[in-house]
Formats: sequence, structure tokens, C-alpha cells
Amino acid sequence: MIKILDLCYARLGTEDLDATFQFATEKLGLQLVRRDGDRAYVRCGVRDHDLCYISGDPKDHVLGFEVTDERALETAYSDLSAAGFTVRHGDGEECADRRVLAFISFQDPSGNVFDLAVRPHKATRRYFPSRDAGITEFSHVGLRTTDARRDEAFWTTYFNIRPNDWIGDAGLLSFDAVHHRIALFPADRPGIQHINFQVEALDDVMRSFYFMTSQQVKIVFGPGRHATSGATFLYFEGPDGMIYEYSNGVRIIDDPNYRPRQFPFTPDAFCVWGAKPDIPEFRN
Repeated sequence: MIKILDLCYARLGTEDLDATFQFATEKLGLQLVRRDGDRAYVRCGVRDHDLCYISGDPKDHVLGFEVTDERALETAYSDLSAAGFTVRHGDGEECADRRVLAFISFQDPSGNVFDLAVRPHKATRRYFPSRDAGITEFSHVGLRTTDARRDEAFWTTYFNIRPNDWIGDAGLLSFDAVHHRIALFPADRPGIQHINFQVEALDDVMRSFYFMTSQQVKIVFGPGRHATSGATFLYFEGPDGMIYEYSNGVRIIDDPNYRPRQFPFTPDAFCVWGAKPDIPEFRN
């Protein structure tokens, strides 16, 4: 079984790099790490970068995970190849671009693209945001899936990933104590569906609601509270239609006897306060 340690980064194509990194710093509250040609790297914590925006097709997305060492990476390469998946090693230039020692790349059955990386760089200075949004962590992603049960089986078969809850067929999956690190939402195409940042307090969720509203940023869901993770949340839309989420109070599961729960695919399962989502994958 391939052991994932942590999220590394997300790499997102964008049609307008200037507008996107401006949104990420001035609205979202991330720190610009560097601009490098057609790339902009931003962060919200101890990693060298959390997101890398790349000029190009906004449908091009890559999610990076960290594994233990090069031996684990080669074992993952062999296991995935033997299972019939196409896997490739990143070259030196690609490793330098990602700030990792080594990585392999593969796709899940829906066509989502992933990296498994070794020794991703850490930041040498503390995170200093351009806007105090209260962000503490790049915590999880929502992924589009063309077959949620099939893709859940992929992750739980080959990786140290388990389901902690379901909303309909949408699996909320994790590799550690956090309620979910990946959420699989049925859709007609692959891609990262939303990017989540944890914030320090409910006050940060509400302050950002009023800030985003004043800045005419489109709120697409919330404020609200999830029935599954218990987190309070706010979803809003950035450039290229990418959805970002702030949330606070996500459930930590440290009970070895915890049993995953099945929720119906209804608005109440997404928000116990009664907020209604303006997000295609969250609607029946």
C-alpha cells in the first residue's frame, strides 16, 4: 500500500496569470513567493509553496502528495505500473519547478493528474500574508469524478486512504486524522473542484464573508456548517471559475472505532444551517 504523508501542492492552469495571482494575494490572503516566467507561486504556511498558477489551460490541474522517501516512490511506481496505470518519473527540470527531490506522475481512472513527491521544500521564513484572512493551512481539495465509487475504490485499494463519510456517492476520504483530505464529487469531467484553506476561527469565516461581499467576489455557498465534518465554511469563486473555501473546526477523527456515515445527497447534508449551494457538483 502506498503511504501518503501530506498534501504538497496544487498546480493550476490560468488564462490570466496577473489577475489570478492578484486575486490569490489581495483577496484570498496568500503570500506571493515568486514569479518565474509563466508561473506564480503562493503559500499560506510552512511549505515553499501551496499553489502554483501556470499560464495556460485553466482545466489543467495537478495535485501533489508527499511520500516518505525515494524507496517508497519507486515502490509506488512499480505498484501502480503493475496495476495497469501509466506512470512516469519527473525529470530534473520538473523537479526543480516543483521544489522537490523527485516525483512520479499518474492519473486516476477519471483522468485527474497527481504527483507523488519526495522531500518537498519548506519555506525559510514564516508566512506573511498580504491580507489577514486567518489562514492556517491548505487542508483539502474537492475532486471531480466521473465515477465516484470506482475512484474511491482506486484510492482505498492502492493508498492509505479511507472513507470517513459519504454524501450520496461522494466519498470524503482521508489519509490522516483530518476528516477529509480529498472529497470526490460526481461530475462529467475531471479536475480540482474546490480548494480548501482552514482558518483560525469562526470570526475569520464571517470577516471574509463581509470582505468578499464588499469586493464583489461571488459567494457560491455559505456561510454555513457541514453536517459531515462539522466545519463552518464559506465558498467563493475566483478567476477561471475555481472555487475556494475557508473553513474552521473540521472534525479530527482519532477514535479507532469510528464508523463512516452515509448522508443523503441533499442540501441539508451539505449545510445544517440551511445555506443553499450555487455549485454544480453540490446540487442534485
